[in-house]
Amino acid sequence: MAGVHAESRTRVGSSERPARSPESVGSPSSGVTASPCSSEPQSPLLPAQTRGAREEFIMMAPEEKLQYLDGRAQARQDNQESDACIQDLVRCVALCRLLYGDAHLKLAQAHARLAKAYFQLKGWGLQAQQHSALAREMLALCSSCTSEDELQVVVCLLDVHLTHGGASLHTATLEEAEFSFLEAERVLGELHQLCGINQEEKRKTELEISTCLSRVYRSLNRPEEALSRCEKSVLWLKDGGKPEKTCCVYRDMAAIEQDRGHLDKAIEHLTEAHAIAMSHCPEEPEGAQISHSLALILSSAAEPHHNDSAGCYFEESLSAYANSAGPEDPAFFTAQSDFCRFLLRCGQQERCVEIQKASLAKKRATFGDLSAEVADTLLLIGSVEMSEGRLKPAHRTMSKCLEIQSLLYGPRHKKTKATQKAVDILARCVMVVERQQRQGRRETKRHTLAVQPCNDKDENSDV
Repeated sequence: MAGVHAESRTRVGSSERPARSPESVGSPSSGVTASPCSSEPQSPLLPAQTRGAREEFIMMAPEEKLQYLDGRAQARQDNQESDACIQDLVRCVALCRLLYGDAHLKLAQAHARLAKAYFQLKGWGLQAQQHSALAREMLALCSSCTSEDELQVVVCLLDVHLTHGGASLHTATLEEAEFSFLEAERVLGELHQLCGINQEEKRKTELEISTCLSRVYRSLNRPEEALSRCEKSVLWLKDGGKPEKTCCVYRDMAAIEQDRGHLDKAIEHLTEAHAIAMSHCPEEPEGAQISHSLALILSSAAEPHHNDSAGCYFEESLSAYANSAGPEDPAFFTAQSDFCRFLLRCGQQERCVEIQKASLAKKRATFGDLSAEVADTLLLIGSVEMSEGRLKPAHRTMSKCLEIQSLLYGPRHKKTKATQKAVDILARCVMVVERQQRQGRRETKRHTLAVQPCNDKDENSDV
C-alpha cells in the first residue's frame, strides 16, 4: 500500500516536534506520537557489553531506563534493527505503565509508538491494531489533562487513527479502516485549529488519508466514492511537484475503472500516468510498473487493434525493469511471464518458449532450483510443447516440473495433481507412439523379409 509502508529515519512517534509532518499514513516520518520520555532526550548510550555496564543499567532509576531505552530504540530503528527496536519499545510501554499508571498520556503515547513500529517495521497489522486500540482507549481518559497536554493528546490521537486505519486496511478489516481514516480527517481539522500543524503538512496528511480511503472504498465496492477521493487527490497534486504520487493516484483510478468494466477510461488514466512518468522519471521503477499495467489492460481488451500497443508496452516495461531493477529482479520476471502469456494468446508459441528457456538459468540463480518460479516456467514450456505435439520433450519437461511441485507443495496439492495428470497422459501417449513405431518397424521388417526370397527365386529362374 503506497504511502502506508514508507520508511524514514525519523523517530517512530517522536515528540520533539508537536507539529506533524507526515509523508505517509502511519509512517515513521510522521512524527505524531510524542515520546514517553523527556522532551529533550539525550543521545542514546551504547555501553559495551560488559558485566559492569549491565550492572550499571540494572541500577538505573526507571526514569533513566525509560530515557535510555527510548534513545536506543531510535538508534536501532535508524540501523534497521527492527526486532531489537520493537523489544525496546515494548520495554518502554512497561516502564511507562510502572511510572505513570494505566490511564496516562505517556502510556498512550508509548502504545501508539509501538503500534506504529509493529506496522511500519514488521508489517504486523494485528499487533498494530491491538496497540493503537489500547492507545485510543487511554486517550479517552485523558480529558482532565492540562491545557499544555491538550495539543499532545490531539497529535497522538491523529497518529493512532492513522496507524489503526493503515493496519485495518492491511488486514482487510475495511469498516474499521474507514472509521479510522474518517476520524483522522476530523482530528486533523481540530489539530489545524489548534495551530499544531502548518498548511503544507496538513495537505500532505489530507492526501494520504484521501488516497487510503479511495482504496478502502474500492475494496468495499463503492467505486463512486473511491473515484471522488482520487479526484480530490489529483487536484491537490496538480501543482505540487510530486509526479510519483500523481502517477500512483492515476493508477488507482485506472484500477477502479477496470473493476467497473470501463476499460477505455482505465486506459485513459494509465496513459496519463505513463506520460507523467516518462516526462519526469523514465528510468525509475514507477515508469516500468505503469508500462506493465498499461500492457496488461490493453492485452485484456476485446479489440484486436490493442495487441500491437500491448506488445510495445510489454517490451518497454521489460527494458525499464532491466535498467532500473536489473534483469534478475522478481518484478522483471513477473512482467516477462505476463508477456509470454500474451505471446501465447497471439499465437507466438515459439518466441514464448524461447524467452522462457532463456530465463531458466537466471531464475534458478535468483530463486533456486526448487522454486515455484522455476516450476511455473517448466510448466509453461511443457504446455506449449504438448500443444505442438512434441510429446517426448513435453513429458521430460513436465516430469521435471512435477518433481519440483511435489517437493514444494506435496503430492496432494491441486497444482501437483494437475501436473501429475498431464504427465500420466503424456506417458501413455508416448508409450502408444513408441509401440506404434516398434510395430511399424516390425511390419516393415517382415515385409522386407517376405519380399526378399521372391526376388531371389526370380533371379535364379532367370539364370
